[in-house]
Amino acid sequence: MRSRADIEKFENDFLAPYAMRSGGSWGRQYKEAEHSSRTCFQRDRDRVVHCEAFRKLEYKTQVFVIFEGDYYRTRLTHTIEVAQLARTIGRNLALNEDLIEAVALAHDLGHSPFGHAGEHVLDSRLKAVGLEGFNHNQRSFEIVSGFEKRYPDFDGLNLTVEVLVGILKHETIYDRKGEARVGEDAVFRAKLRERACPLEAQVVDKSDSLAYLNHDVDDGLTSGCITADDLNESQLWRRALEKVRRPGVDIGSDMFKYQVVKELIDMQVRDLLAATNERVEKCRLVTFEDVARQENRRIVDFSEQMNAEREHLQAILNAKLYQHWRVERMTSKAKRILNELFDVYLDNPKQLPYETFDRAAKYSDKQLHVIICNYIAAMTDRAALDEYKRLFEPYQKV
Repeated sequence: MRSRADIEKFENDFLAPYAMRSGGSWGRQYKEAEHSSRTCFQRDRDRVVHCEAFRKLEYKTQVFVIFEGDYYRTRLTHTIEVAQLARTIGRNLALNEDLIEAVALAHDLGHSPFGHAGEHVLDSRLKAVGLEGFNHNQRSFEIVSGFEKRYPDFDGLNLTVEVLVGILKHETIYDRKGEARVGEDAVFRAKLRERACPLEAQVVDKSDSLAYLNHDVDDGLTSGCITADDLNESQLWRRALEKVRRPGVDIGSDMFKYQVVKELIDMQVRDLLAATNERVEKCRLVTFEDVARQENRRIVDFSEQMNAEREHLQAILNAKLYQHWRVERMTSKAKRILNELFDVYLDNPKQLPYETFDRAAKYSDKQLHVIICNYIAAMTDRAALDEYKRLFEPYQKV
């Protein structure tokens, strides 16, 4: 049986010299005794998997709302795909897979119900009263550092600094970085902002955007909102087609879709690995300090050609899928539901649960907006729909 020390020795012997070692972790905000058989990053992964926010991802929207069908991705299936892709890439780059998995599993914990439509509603409601707005990366950080209450000695999950930095600095075309706001732990949070982003966290960023692009193609084709012909303008799509087509053989529409998406993913992963390895050699990365000195430059990235091809395919999806009338209708309905929920709570906050709204406290308007925002953000799509029915449809069980 291997001990934690054995696993840490394995990392020292076999990981790339610039990879993050479990034994060299920057630590946690609150000190804890080390586990005998699990590394710090393995413990982080396990804490994320067992937290309430992770379980709720099963019923949170990716693109298609859960009542549209069982096939489409949810935040949970997306998160699993990101973790799988990220571990594959990390293994090929000889990086710390446990750190990668912990960041990947936590990266979307802060999403509100109904995907980006829900985030836009909450963001606009907070900004309307002069607050910073809603940022799901920031909320992911707040969940693991405060909202989750599973331990008697501290709030949150007390994850390692490396995982917290990976969550805060997570950034793709869909995301903006979170900011560690000033509070009682201002010193600790200031240190997080100063930390460089490990290559493991950069792997998660690229795996997130890679998973997004390809499963949106899959879900778009399955829904009928886009067709193969819609994607023919994309050079990346056409190159995948060439690998799948067999002269004189009709493999069927479903098999065709699976094989093309598989080729899309494979081409992008191969390109990412080759381009990243080239940058590692060019930048002469030998230690993590070398990585830190490249903070303003992404080491883990696609080639220029692949980035251009991905951007073109993304633009097609933006025009054909995300603006499709069915998606627009879902988005508008989602925004209407959340805005009306926000209004009804604002009009009478005593409808909120006791643990959410203290009847004896005197809240300012801004504080009340934050309370309602946090309450709605924690809902799943299903919970938001059920609450809407209870509050707005007659004869529903209260």
